[in-house]
Amino acid sequence: MDPCPFVRLIVESLALKLPSATKSAGPGVHPSTTPCYAKLKIKNFPSQTALLPLCTSTTNDPPDSSTSAEGFHLDPDALRRLSCKRITLKISLFAGRMGRSCGVTSGKLLGSVQVSIDLGNAQSRTVVYHNGWVKLGGNGSEPDKPVARLHLMVRSEPDPRFVFQFGGEPQCSPVVFQIQGNISQPVFSCKFSADRNNRSRSLPSDFNINNRKWMMRTLSGDRDKPGKDRKGWMIIIYDLSGSPVAAASMITPFVPSPGSNRVSRSNPGAWLILRPNGYSVSSWKPWGRLEAWRERGPVDGLGYKFELVTDNGLTSGIPIAEGTMSVKKGGNFCINNMIKGGFVMGSSVEGEGKVSKPMVQVGVRHVTCMADAALFVVLSAAIDLSMDACRLFSHKLRKEFCHDEQEAFF
Repeated sequence: MDPCPFVRLIVESLALKLPSATKSAGPGVHPSTTPCYAKLKIKNFPSQTALLPLCTSTTNDPPDSSTSAEGFHLDPDALRRLSCKRITLKISLFAGRMGRSCGVTSGKLLGSVQVSIDLGNAQSRTVVYHNGWVKLGGNGSEPDKPVARLHLMVRSEPDPRFVFQFGGEPQCSPVVFQIQGNISQPVFSCKFSADRNNRSRSLPSDFNINNRKWMMRTLSGDRDKPGKDRKGWMIIIYDLSGSPVAAASMITPFVPSPGSNRVSRSNPGAWLILRPNGYSVSSWKPWGRLEAWRERGPVDGLGYKFELVTDNGLTSGIPIAEGTMSVKKGGNFCINNMIKGGFVMGSSVEGEGKVSKPMVQVGVRHVTCMADAALFVVLSAAIDLSMDACRLFSHKLRKEFCHDEQEAFF
């Protein structure tokens, strides 16, 4: 099946030039020390904010220092809805710190600019809608008054993605479908298993790692506390021929920190994301490592950190993604700018206690074969299962997660 059409709307090269009321204090130093930021808004999309560096140059050249916004991702539904009409990107500029007080934006509005966007050809080629300086809009009553100017580049580029969805919760060993529009086609099957009585159960018997630093780091936190750890979980992805193409193994158990019922950031649980080692169907090698924990704070959160594995072992992993999502509401696990740049993958994660059938998007440029896609699919399963693994230990898990009836509810 072909990938689904997606488009990235990119807002970059952002910088602000304020009217000079006094002399500059020196090269590259602006007399104003007040932070400035931009708020970006497109109708029916969540707004975004970005800090703005100040530019002191008197020329119209591009700024030496600039920043980028997160950008907007347009899925097939949005493209169908918007491809026949122009949309408007509104950028409002504020002086002051980002945030809200009593429901009101705390910064002082400096002005705003609007960029008209036509998505008619955006699915097939890169389109630049604006690149350069623009004056901030005012009320027009003082046309000769110096005004602030904003530098920005707004462009779109095609970003086709493969879309997959689990047919059920990962712990129920579902089929995984590839989605395109209203068509769903099975492409993978899953097998979840849990055996907390055997600490080596989560690794295949022929798992071969030449560097012992792997085992030193991953098993150092394994403390045998009956009923007080979650370990031995593993999920394997199979292609339609029945060959294993990716796996996630819980290599470090999820253990509550002393005196609490939660997995702490200082001692997180961890998964290894595995791919077949060569042409053997029974030998694996690590591709990535995912850590997860229960974040403390005003909002209960699932903290996570993902890194790519190198041939030198875990001590030299390449950090790829780190963040926190709400335990109650869930969120999205996303990887951007991994080696090749741009969008890599995104996966939906439901909140604690909710039925979760992860929807996974994978950028086409990062997939050369279905086995590549399977790695991202199993990674999405691991982050989804981590929501359960980080559940407070005062709560019981469902029967699919362990074979000890004292720890499960039915």
